[in-house]
Amino acid sequence: MRLTTKGRYAVTAMLDLALHGSDRPVSLADISGRQDISLSYLEQLFAKLRRNELVKSVRGPGGGYRLSRARDEIFVAEIIDAVNESVDATGCGGTADCQQGEVCLTHHLWCDLSKQIHGFLSGISLANLVERREVKNIAARQDARSQNPAPAETLTLAEL
Repeated sequence: MRLTTKGRYAVTAMLDLALHGSDRPVSLADISGRQDISLSYLEQLFAKLRRNELVKSVRGPGGGYRLSRARDEIFVAEIIDAVNESVDATGCGGTADCQQGEVCLTHHLWCDLSKQIHGFLSGISLANLVERREVKNIAARQDARSQNPAPAETLTLAEL
């Protein structure tokens, strides 16, 4: 199965937004810091998410992004689709040229699996993920780390 970092990062960023954006817009810099995703990459992803009306941007001081709908109305499959990803279990990328330009024996099996996975992800909302205990625990750890970053090492003049 192929799900590239683009799809994984988009879901991760949207989940971070769902966790932190209930009372205020969330900046991409904050998401970047918590999730260790490049800010420029997040900008590209959020441009696609905004075009697909999954997020809204808020300008000005204290600006950032908000979910465009309630957490229980945004599903993982939508996020993956919005960033032009697919959940594909075929070896040919769905092109049906698996075996010397023709369909292989198991092509339809892998297509069916891909549809099942997409259907599964279509049934999981951001709200479902936010309610998971392990997600809450990880988010709490990330929040604590981002509020108390490890001190940078400093060298004294004598050590130089």
